[in-house]
Amino acid sequence: MQTPRDLVYRAYTSSLRRQLPSDQLPRHIGVMLDGNRRWARERGAGSAEGHRAGAENIAPFLGWCQEAGVEVVTLWLLSTDNLNRPAAELEPLLDIIEKVVEDLAARQCWRMHVVGALDLLPEATAGTLQAAAARTAEVDGMVVNVAIGYGGRREIADAVRSLLRHAADRGATLEELARSVSTEDIAEHLYTKGQPDPDLVIRTSGEQRLGGFLLWQSAHSEYYFCEAYWPDFRKVDFLRALRSYAERERRFGT
Repeated sequence: MQTPRDLVYRAYTSSLRRQLPSDQLPRHIGVMLDGNRRWARERGAGSAEGHRAGAENIAPFLGWCQEAGVEVVTLWLLSTDNLNRPAAELEPLLDIIEKVVEDLAARQCWRMHVVGALDLLPEATAGTLQAAAARTAEVDGMVVNVAIGYGGRREIADAVRSLLRHAADRGATLEELARSVSTEDIAEHLYTKGQPDPDLVIRTSGEQRLGGFLLWQSAHSEYYFCEAYWPDFRKVDFLRALRSYAERERRFGT
C-alpha cells in the first residue's frame, strides 16, 4: 500500500517529467557513479556492500534514460586508478562488475559496449565482459558503454597509438602524418568512435571534478553535480538533471 509520501513523490516526479521539452533532451549521457564506498561507510558496512547497492541502481537508471529517449549512456564503473586498490577490495569489485554487466546483457534491452584498457584487467574478467557485450550485438536499442579500466588520458594515448599503427599500415611516414593529422582523425580511434559526444555528464556524491572521464569527448558537455551518493540516486534526481540541462543555453565553446 502506498503511503502519502509515496503519492507525493509520484506526483512530483510526474510534474517534473511534464516540464521537460522533448526537443531539448540529451542524446548521450555520461555518468560518474560516485559515492558507493561512502554510502557503505556511513552505514557501517564494507565497500563491497556499497558497490552491490550501486550495481542494483544501474538497471533502473537505464530504464529512466530509455523512457527519456536517450540514445547513448556511458557508465564509468571502474577507473584505471581503481586498479591500484588492494586486492582485498579490487577482487570483489571486479566480481560485482562482471555480474552486473552479465545481468544487463541478459535483459536484451540495450546494446552493450565495453570501453577501457581491457588489457589492464585480469584476462578472465576481460573475457567475461566482452562475451556479455557480444550477446547484445543484435539488440536494436539504446547503446550502453560500460567504462571499465577506463581513464581519459589512457584513452587518448591508445587513440594516438591506434592512429599511428593505422598510418604505418598504409605506408604513411611520420612526417606525412604530422602534416595531415586532425582532431577528427584522433576521434576516429577513441573507444567511443562513431558515437555522439556526451551532451550531459552527471556526477553523483557531491564531488565536482572530472576525474579523467571522457576528457576528449566532453569538451562541450554540460555538467550536473548531484549531492546524492550513487546508490541513493533516484528518478527525481535524474529528472532534475534533465531539467537543468534543458534550461541551459549551450554555447559549444563560443
